[in-house]
Amino acid sequence: MLKKTYIAAGAILALAASNAAFAHDQPGAGWISKDAAIAKVKAQGYDAVRLEADDGRWEGEATKQGLFYDIHVDPFSGALTRNELKK
Repeated sequence: MLKKTYIAAGAILALAASNAAFAHDQPGAGWISKDAAIAKVKAQGYDAVRLEADDGRWEGEATKQGLFYDIHVDPFSGALTRNELKK
């Protein structure tokens, strides 16, 4: 009986952890919209901006002057927090 209780508790903890991880890949409360974030990045001269919610921020790729960049965007202000040239 104790073994079944541990298995059930382990299953519940695993489910809770997976839901918590999933929540990091969804826009949070107070975030600017994906379209607004893309517009702010494009206003800085980037094209072909592609973003998704990941790890508490907007992450994605964009091009600028024919070069490809990995980018991170602050989910509240829309400011670029990372723009690393892809190699």
